[in-house]
Order: sequence, then C-alpha cells, then structure tokens
Amino acid sequence: MTILQIASLLIVLAGVFGTINYFVLRLPASIGILIVALFASLAVLGLDALWPASTIAEDTRAFVQGIDFSDALLEGMLGLLLFAGALHVKLSDLRRQWGIVFLMATMGVALSTAIVGFGFSWLTGMPILVALVFGALISPTDPVAVLGVLREASLSKSLETKIAGESLFNDGVGYVVFLVLVGIAFPTGDHHGAGLGGAVTLFLQEAVGGAALGLIAGWLTFRVMRHIDDPSLETLITLGLAFGGYELSVALHVSAPIMAVCAGLLIGDIGARHGMSEETRRYVDLFWHLIDEILNAVLFLLIGVEVFAVTFDLSSFHAALAAIILALLARLAAVAVPVTLLRPFRSFDKGTIPIMTWGGLKGGISVALALSLPQGEWTPLILTSTYCVVIFSIVVQGLTVAPLAKRIGREPELM
Repeated sequence: MTILQIASLLIVLAGVFGTINYFVLRLPASIGILIVALFASLAVLGLDALWPASTIAEDTRAFVQGIDFSDALLEGMLGLLLFAGALHVKLSDLRRQWGIVFLMATMGVALSTAIVGFGFSWLTGMPILVALVFGALISPTDPVAVLGVLREASLSKSLETKIAGESLFNDGVGYVVFLVLVGIAFPTGDHHGAGLGGAVTLFLQEAVGGAALGLIAGWLTFRVMRHIDDPSLETLITLGLAFGGYELSVALHVSAPIMAVCAGLLIGDIGARHGMSEETRRYVDLFWHLIDEILNAVLFLLIGVEVFAVTFDLSSFHAALAAIILALLARLAAVAVPVTLLRPFRSFDKGTIPIMTWGGLKGGISVALALSLPQGEWTPLILTSTYCVVIFSIVVQGLTVAPLAKRIGREPELM
C-alpha cells in the first residue's frame, strides 16, 4: 500500500472507532479509540485461533508491521504533537514552576531509569545495560496522553503547568538518555554516540543543541510573523516551523523533541502576544487544536493495533506485570524526591505527589522507542513489557486520574 492509502485507512478507522466510542463507550476520545482498536485487534486474533484456515490475522499483522510505527511517530507525528502541546503552555506560568519542572525532567528521569533498570535486571536476569535502556524508554511521561487527560481534570493552574511542562520536557530528556544508553548497550547498532566516551558528547549535543535550535528557529519565525498580517499565511508558517525545524533537528543530530517544545513555547507565548493579531491567534489555536485531535486519534489507534507486533507467553506476562509495578514505583520516586527537595523553599498544591505520580502516563513514545531497538535476545521481552505498561497506563491510570485530581487536587497553592 502507498503512504496515502495507509494514511487514508488509518483516518477512516480512527473515525469509525471514535464513532463507536461516542455512541457506546462514551470514554474520553483518545482512550476510547485505543480500547476499541485493542478489542478489534484481539477479536481478529481470536477469530484466527477459532478458524485457523482464515488468513485475516496474518493479513492484518502484515499490514500493521508494514507501518513503521517508530519512524511514523519519532520522525513524523511527534514534532507536530509536541509543538501543538507547547503552544498552550505560557512561559510566564512555566517560569514560576521552573524548579520542579527542571528537577523532574532531569533528576526524575534519571531516578526512574535507574529504578526500573536495576529492578528489571534483578527480576528477569536481563543484562544491566539492556535493562537500563528499558528503564530509559519507559520513564518519560507521554505529553500526548498527559495533556489529553488534563482536559478532563479540574486542576489549579500551578499544578496543571507542572504536569504539562514536565511531560513536555522529560519526553525530550528521556529520548536523549535512551539514545545515550543504546549507544553504550548496543555499540554495533545504528545509533550514534556509541560507547561511554561519546555518551556525554551525545547528551550535550542532543539536549543543548535541540534547545538552542528551537529557540533560534522560533525567534526567527516570530520576527518574520511580526511583519505579516495574514492569518492563513501565519498559520502556514507555524506549520512550516514545526515540520522544518523537526527535520532540521534530525539532520543536525540534535534533539528534535526538545527543539519542537522550545519553538512551540516561544511561538505560543511571545509570538502570540507580540507577533499575531487577535484573528491570527484564533486561526493558529483552532488549526493546532484540530491537528492535535486528529493525530491523537491516529496515534492511539496505532497503539491499539500494535498488539499484533507483540509476543505473549506466561514468562513475558509475569515480566510485564513486574514492569508495571516498577514503572509506578519509579514514577513515585521521580515525583516525590524533587518535591521533597523543594518543599523547604515553597509550598505545593494538596495532592501534588499522588496526582503527578498517577497522572504520569506512558504512551506511544515508549512503544516507538522499544520498536526502534536493535534486534537481540531481550528485545521481544522489552517490547511486550513496554506495551503492557503503556496499555495499563493509558486505560487504567488515564480513566482514573481525572476523578483523583478532582477529589484531592482542587485546593489552591500557598505561595
């Protein structure tokens, strides 16, 4: 199938599954689409087991495996999704929460990677470096899933900014840590930065380079938009920034996710206030909201059908269950330690630790990173465990975090 045919089929399926969710399940749109897609996939697998002569499961698996989920997300959809998410986070709000956001996106990712890596290695016998790679890919919270849940919860502005800002930045940092560890654990793989010597250089190049490129590209775009008063053209320019900046980041080997976040933050705040008319702001907000909703639907559909790429057996099920518990414990540490360190200097909203722990949803980024790993003895177990953690996170945590937040997170912050 051509790329256009695949894209058309995915959008049609997302629309059909979204309609089923709207009339039957009535769940939040993205989660509902994922659940319907997962049940449809399991139904196909069940039909194949009952009717072995049928080739429907084999044909569906071939179609799913023909979609390079890793490339489609990491080198296509992710830039648009991160840019769209960053547009709605104001720098003024983020500056007030920069301490906790910075610690969670750096120390938090490191703690989570270590806890999951050492724990998973001890439980499964996996080599420690390979287990740390698993820890790195499962540690970042997915801004797509997190920001979607925020729309359903009634949170204070400060807590919402903490969650949104951390999810945007720890995604980029986690991706860089993943690349560094893959370069060490799989030195013969196709990832650059192999070996410990190249790890520090790679981290600085990816993280600092991505932030610098995002700020420079966003600033230049803002300077151009100041001299234009055409809502359609200015919206097109923001799309060009998201696409072009992301691909330039890939070409320059700097962190494309961090670039997209920094560029989106600058355009969404400084650009919106000083470079856009009121009409242009409405155009840009509506356009990127629509892009966000469509790509969310397609992404969660893809997560649901990726069950065809996963191998399940009893041992992998036990490992996946352990991975879910480890991921939750690691997330608790990633939130509780930075909050505890900063508590002597400032107060936090009631329920910050439980809400941010349970609301740290994993998503398509973790699955994409797992699928991008070089083939090896432990790769199938990592993929299966990652998929189970993501499904549990989105379905169980995603459906319960909003009621949790509404119940314990409404009291205003004491500054």
